[in-house]
Amino acid sequence: MYKTRPFWIQKIKQLWDKRPIVWLTGVRRVGKTTLTKMLPDAVYLNCDLPSVNRRLQDPETFFDLQPKDAIVIFDEIHRLADPSLILKIAADSYPYLKILATGSSTLAATKKFRDSLTGRKHTLFLPPVLWSECASVFNKKDLDHRFLYGGLPESLLANTIDAQFFSEWIDSFFARDIQELFKIRNRDGFIKLFHLILLQSGGLLSYTNLAKHSGLSRPTVSSHIEAMKISNALFLLPPFHSGNRKEIIQQPKCYGFDTGFVAFLKGWETIREDDRGLLWEHLVLDTLRVFFNENNLYYWRDKSNKEIDFIIRDRQKVHTLECKINPDSYDLKTLLKFRSLYPKGENFIISPNIKVLYQIKDKNINCTFCSIDNFPLIKDFSCNNGKNHSF
Repeated sequence: MYKTRPFWIQKIKQLWDKRPIVWLTGVRRVGKTTLTKMLPDAVYLNCDLPSVNRRLQDPETFFDLQPKDAIVIFDEIHRLADPSLILKIAADSYPYLKILATGSSTLAATKKFRDSLTGRKHTLFLPPVLWSECASVFNKKDLDHRFLYGGLPESLLANTIDAQFFSEWIDSFFARDIQELFKIRNRDGFIKLFHLILLQSGGLLSYTNLAKHSGLSRPTVSSHIEAMKISNALFLLPPFHSGNRKEIIQQPKCYGFDTGFVAFLKGWETIREDDRGLLWEHLVLDTLRVFFNENNLYYWRDKSNKEIDFIIRDRQKVHTLECKINPDSYDLKTLLKFRSLYPKGENFIISPNIKVLYQIKDKNINCTFCSIDNFPLIKDFSCNNGKNHSF
């Protein structure tokens, strides 16, 4: 069993230096509660408990009793009758307190949040366990294990795949996140759509095709996908383009939240060679979402199906990222095509098998070959036992 996750503890503390409230969000059972309990000497409140609700009926008295610079954790805060009022009082009248609130969805997911707390909070997205944490924190060094078991800690730490874990998670996700917060009643239709999306994870999203195969109307598919997005169960990656009619300009790519669920629904008991590249994309995307503004992340594809996995927009530059299990399999033709349209930016091939960063120049195209751990655009990656790395 792991003892601490130093990278995330450090991340929370850094955000407290800027604002008094940190909103920790991520899917159910991703490890939010366990992470909050790693903060020493914190006042931990499980908002599922009626006793906690009674304790917070007079929030001013509660906060008055807390010592200066106390850490107060509200786990599953949306269970409270008026959670936004509690957080607003804390931020405005007790700014010396450090508040950590958790939930599976964004603040906008429930009507209980009448105030978005603009200027008072930072949001921290907790993804499934990052590949860079697996070896140093969780003692899981096999990439196929991470692909197959996924990154929810309970599943990741298991030695055998528990199909019941995945099935129960989906049932709980619908009941506690979707039905309760979004008032969606058609359980069978929603779960069928969710299965279809996970089966197609990493591909282009077609609302029309999903409606056809799920038996739901297109507007219903759209609203359900929005609920999944808000609940962190999927991520839509938009296309990068300049309006060129030869580029894909509208259709996003859709990534499910966890490789374990993708593998489970596909019925995989082992990972085939041809599947590793797609699953590796999921792990790289998790890391990109932690270190870069999601609004600056894209993919690129043209009408001839030339595609680049990820694009990072950086002011006037656009950086390309190709995810390869075998770093020698990159497609220079696609890169040449992209750079003929967008010449400014760096090019990266990201592979789990590269220990030492190196560069290759071919046809006036420079490519940097690296792993997630030594990706040069990440300046401070400290997943390894609290040791800071600068690249």
